[in-house]
Amino acid sequence: MTATPPQGPESARPPAPPVDLPPPPGAATPTPTGRGRRAATFTPFAEPTRRVHAGWIALFATAWFGIWMAQLTPIQLLLPQQVDTVLNPTDWTESVVAFGIISGIAGACALIAYPLTGALSDRTTSRFGRRRPWILAGALVFAVALVLLGIQTTMVGIGVAWSIAIIGFCMLSAALTATISDQVPVGQRGFVSGWVSAPQAVGTVLGLLLVILLGLTPFLGYTLMAVLLVVLVLPFLAFVPDEVLPRVLRPPFTLAALVRGFWVNPVKYPDFGWTLVSRILVNIGNALGTTLLLYFIMFGLGREETAEDDLLSLTLVYLVFFILAALGFGKLSDVIGRRKPFVYVAAYLQGLAALIIAFVPDLAVTFVAAALLGIGYGCFMAVDQALATQVLPNSHTRGKDLGIMNIATTVPQAVAPLVGAFIVAYLGGFMGLFIVSAAAAAVGGLAILPVRGVR
Repeated sequence: MTATPPQGPESARPPAPPVDLPPPPGAATPTPTGRGRRAATFTPFAEPTRRVHAGWIALFATAWFGIWMAQLTPIQLLLPQQVDTVLNPTDWTESVVAFGIISGIAGACALIAYPLTGALSDRTTSRFGRRRPWILAGALVFAVALVLLGIQTTMVGIGVAWSIAIIGFCMLSAALTATISDQVPVGQRGFVSGWVSAPQAVGTVLGLLLVILLGLTPFLGYTLMAVLLVVLVLPFLAFVPDEVLPRVLRPPFTLAALVRGFWVNPVKYPDFGWTLVSRILVNIGNALGTTLLLYFIMFGLGREETAEDDLLSLTLVYLVFFILAALGFGKLSDVIGRRKPFVYVAAYLQGLAALIIAFVPDLAVTFVAAALLGIGYGCFMAVDQALATQVLPNSHTRGKDLGIMNIATTVPQAVAPLVGAFIVAYLGGFMGLFIVSAAAAAVGGLAILPVRGVR
């Protein structure tokens, strides 16, 4: 049987040597003298071939450690507690719904911020590089918003401050994710992507530990996360070089072209479309199963007195298996040159974990489910990130296209509390919540099968 040829993703083709590339549409033609001579041999859009070293990976992982700690500690603990304190509800579901509305508004901001800041970083000609200015700006916006969030005493104030924090998170993570396509060769992307994923679990656990064990108030908790974010991102900015894009290779800016760029035609680029759909569904499944976990422990298992300690213990179990799976399966996918089987199995492991909790609501069984979820989501986050970098439609718009892909990670986390609260309140309680979570993950696994350009 004749194999179907790849449908156009940039990294499905052999790596491009460092030779001249045509400028993007509308860009000026390089001249053979002066600045133009440098631009004529400059290849910011070529597929990277030089392997990144251990120091690069360590700085990259350190930055993500700070980012995830600053984003997930509020989602898992600080923000729900703050909302509950300000709202002082008579029914706990009121807090969940309010938390969900705030998260949903922030998610709507992410829909715009991710592709917009990614697109702007694609065409940034700063002498510090394309990505570094956006990494720095995003970290500062994120950190300042977290500090301001800690002093809010109204629901409107909390919503505005958290939305600004998410915009900063999107600016930062869109630019940092693009450095994988800019600097990491295809054969290393599974392992390097594991270092995007592994710090997520470590950051969440350490953030929870710091807040719970130190007995921090919301203001001190948010402020500590903000300080650690900046401290952990700065080394990457200081020591990792970023290629400068010559102005001669930058296309003219028009608002219409920018808006049109937010749409990637799934018919023309089906691999990109199917990968995006798969990522959205699997992350919805994961978010539904995790963002209301504190409420499940408190009201589903009836352990209100020990809920925070239980959450921390479950997160530690999840952490160990998440890290092992992200780094181990990410590396293995590089070695054997295959991505899709890992993504497919990872999605179904997450679904299995959710079903176990749905039908056996017991704390001991929940620990088993946490281990399975750690294996499944760790594997998915590492390998799917690598796969996503291999289905990008155009090397000139990596930041923008990966920004669109990143929406599928952040927005489900933002809308899951509201959707989950509705399911718990009106569609079968926590059992219904975890069944829907399992179904979303399972369908997400199926959605990766039509991808043709990556094995």
